[in-house]
Amino acid sequence: MTKEQGDTPPPTKASTGKAPTGKASTAQGSAAKRSVAKSTGPRRSAAGSTSPGGSQATVASPPLLMTRPVDPRRIPVYLGLFVLGVLTGLAGALVDGLLQPLGPLLALLAAGGLFYGGTYALGTRLGAAVPGLGWLLAVLVSASGRTEGDVLVGGGTGASVFLIGGIVLAVICATMPKLAAPAEGAVRPGK
Repeated sequence: MTKEQGDTPPPTKASTGKAPTGKASTAQGSAAKRSVAKSTGPRRSAAGSTSPGGSQATVASPPLLMTRPVDPRRIPVYLGLFVLGVLTGLAGALVDGLLQPLGPLLALLAAGGLFYGGTYALGTRLGAAVPGLGWLLAVLVSASGRTEGDVLVGGGTGASVFLIGGIVLAVICATMPKLAAPAEGAVRPGK
């Protein structure tokens, strides 16, 4: 086939419904048979195992939020951290309004200690996320007004620092990289 005749390839069986004829189509047909023969052999999955018959084994991807399932024995601990987050948020809302110059900083210190303590104690990011959600829920409920206009967390700079600072602390503690475990036989400084 020359350039003057056109750039379109010769018709195939799939496009015309008939078997292709000629030398060019025979070469294409044998190439297609080789690729089919290669694809029907055993395939390797991402995990390295082979599956007979050409079907590829699927590998389950990890969940988006957690890399491993939650241990059922830790559920009461997570519930306790959630309740502590709610109580810390309510106490922080009260301290924020009572001790105005240092109230927001004192409340953020308590919240940051809870978030980091949850991460450190459980060794998971969920250890900071769960009390962070409890804290956020309590602060948002205490900041929403009633019909009479009463709120625990009022407007102003201190309330904004308390709200935004607590959210930032929870995100920082929940996304911190894990600390490396000490090597076996390593001695802690000062001992």
